[in-house]
Amino acid sequence: MADAASPSFADRINDTLTPVSDWVSSIIFYSVDVFGVSLPLVVVWLMAAAVILTFANRFVNLRGFAHGWSLIFNPQKHFDSPGAISHFQALSAALSGTVGLGNIASVPVAIALGGPGAIFWMILAGFFGMSAKFAECSLAVKYRKVQPDGRILGGPMYYIEEVFSRIGLKTLGKGAAIFFAVMAMGASVSVFQVNQSHAQFANVTGISAPLTYGIIISTGVAIIILGGIKRIGSAMRIIVPSMGLLYVGAALVILAMNIPAIPAAIETIFQSAFGLDAAGGGLVGALINGMKRATYSSEAGVGSAAIAHAQVRTKEPMTEGYVALLEPFIDTIVVCTLTGLVVIVTGAYEPFLFNQDVVGIEITSAAFESAFRWFPYLLLVASVLFAFSTLVGWAFYGAQAAAYLFGPSRATDVIFKLTLCFLLSTGAAVSLSAILDFIDSMLFGMAIPNIIALYLLLPELRRDVKAYEAKNKL
Repeated sequence: MADAASPSFADRINDTLTPVSDWVSSIIFYSVDVFGVSLPLVVVWLMAAAVILTFANRFVNLRGFAHGWSLIFNPQKHFDSPGAISHFQALSAALSGTVGLGNIASVPVAIALGGPGAIFWMILAGFFGMSAKFAECSLAVKYRKVQPDGRILGGPMYYIEEVFSRIGLKTLGKGAAIFFAVMAMGASVSVFQVNQSHAQFANVTGISAPLTYGIIISTGVAIIILGGIKRIGSAMRIIVPSMGLLYVGAALVILAMNIPAIPAAIETIFQSAFGLDAAGGGLVGALINGMKRATYSSEAGVGSAAIAHAQVRTKEPMTEGYVALLEPFIDTIVVCTLTGLVVIVTGAYEPFLFNQDVVGIEITSAAFESAFRWFPYLLLVASVLFAFSTLVGWAFYGAQAAAYLFGPSRATDVIFKLTLCFLLSTGAAVSLSAILDFIDSMLFGMAIPNIIALYLLLPELRRDVKAYEAKNKL
């Protein structure tokens, strides 16, 4: 009887929340029609900032690429510096929040709706997004707050408040920072990750146990996040590379099995990208869908990853900017591109073209299964790890936002994390579209005050970049 009653209860909740969710989503995701393709203005907001920051900092995403890797593999020894984690751990912690099910599920959606050319525009958006990550993470380290006990409070909240106060708008700045923190807390309730990873689990194993699954995965999240950023950094240092190698390795195997089809796939991508292939809406459809999925995947300009990068152990804020710019490269240019190529060379997307209700993970699963029957099990492991790492990363972001709003006490930290894990445990059992839309709105709502602050701090950032490069002869 409980199972029969549960859907109606969920429906009642959904019906109650839908008007609020629709109203918020209509503001954050306000869209304009461009040749028959819907373009959310928040995507324009994010992409414009990424392009401007790239040119303003003289293509730091290219010039600083090698330096970012050198900081990872040859870290500077700053043992007496504030911070809790290394450059590599900070990058892993930030990647844990962005390398999620979006890499598996959203890429096929972009291809289905925009055609194979969406991959080209996704790569281009990821390239410019590297500069946005550089800017927000450098500034997050520069304006972080070091507590008497050595703990770090960091994130866009602090530089948003500072820069508005500096130009005589202290009250507005405080309000903007509070808005960012509230949005971050809301976005941390990543029930989508729990819901979709359980869907893949049930699809592959035939076992549907949403509540049990939710409790198990949220308990694992609690064990890690209650240990603080050091435990998160240590865990993600292992989990993120492992899941990345697992997924990338599987994708490379499929591509190796389809080597003869790769040149044709690349040709199809370019033809579709520039409107030479009508599939998915031609040039406009490919461009918009590719950029939408890239911004959704990397979150460059949203400010989320800056919260993790602010925890790095360093005396020089610029170093973390160079490390952070690697994030969209790994997340979007490498992982998302591999997903796209697998989907295209196997032809798994073709039955789903123009289907507005497509569920992307179904396409990826079909592409993997085309290689070996057991490959969906490997995809299942990857999707669970991707979901888990995202939950851990966003739990930390939410906890830092809560510390900004309510004070950095141990009680605030524990209460927020336990409450969040309780909410996450129900994520697979109750799928509420209104809640999912509302959380997405909160995620992209963070970009509004964050990018305004980045523009205001741009002259200062440019001076810091020039000084750092002169000092280090870059």
